[in-house]
Amino acid sequence: MDRSKTVRKAVIPVAGNGTRFLPATKAMPKEMLTIVDRPVVQYAVDEARQAGIEHIVFVTSRNKQAIEDHFDDTPELISSLSRSGKNAQISELESMLPAAGSVSFTRQQAPLGLGHAVWCARDLIGDEPFALLLPDMICYGTRGCMAGLMDLYNEVGGNVVGVEQCAPEDASKYGIVGQGDSVSHGFSVTKMVEKPSAGEAPSNFYLNGRYILQPEIFPILAHQQRGAGNEIQLTDGMLKLSEDQNFHAHPYQGRTFDCGSKHGFIEANVAFALARADIGGIVFESVREMVLSHEGRIQAA
Repeated sequence: MDRSKTVRKAVIPVAGNGTRFLPATKAMPKEMLTIVDRPVVQYAVDEARQAGIEHIVFVTSRNKQAIEDHFDDTPELISSLSRSGKNAQISELESMLPAAGSVSFTRQQAPLGLGHAVWCARDLIGDEPFALLLPDMICYGTRGCMAGLMDLYNEVGGNVVGVEQCAPEDASKYGIVGQGDSVSHGFSVTKMVEKPSAGEAPSNFYLNGRYILQPEIFPILAHQQRGAGNEIQLTDGMLKLSEDQNFHAHPYQGRTFDCGSKHGFIEANVAFALARADIGGIVFESVREMVLSHEGRIQAA
């Protein structure tokens, strides 16, 4: 394994059916649901770009055409905006447009789990280390989590995972890593446990959906037995890879919202709206009034 290999490519799996958001996702990919005015998947792409990623591989499935269209040129729309003098919107759309040839799409024909989705990208990644960003997990902070993973990777090489701390009593809800020796941007990983039983978690650092993995994960996933949910689990593959390669963890200093859940999706919308200069003040007052009204109804009940 060559530590000097640069991480140029990222995998973003977008093949899920979004059943937790039905009926909204009946005809629209869940990744195209918006946090304020940008689709969920755009946040993952922006974070990857901020970290220096040059090429993004989307693992899609049926009925995901809207994602491909979102990252394509729209000359008719640009022409219409130009005639209306909406130059600011044109600039924003153009800034989001990937360079020609810098995105690829491949299909996951069956919902066999995250490990299988990552394996579907093997030929497009090749023999290179790669980043993996789960688009449901949106990072909120002054800097994206993947940039921190890149800092740690450039220091130690190998495999790197993003982590955050949860309340110890909530550790059984997550994939948890054991904390080893400290390095400047994180610590070594001593073990990985998927949803440990109460009181058996090695720490309260949970995996937050950001990874840098070596290509040796692909042959492991190719032969990985199905695990939880009768799916090919990425964590199982990483555990196997950790027998031969080092893993380190980068603790993210911001906050990650799980937009695959309804409450996380709503929280993300509120947080990102409050941070906006154009609407933050209005949203704050509206939310404050709703909270006070809600508390009043509870007290009166």
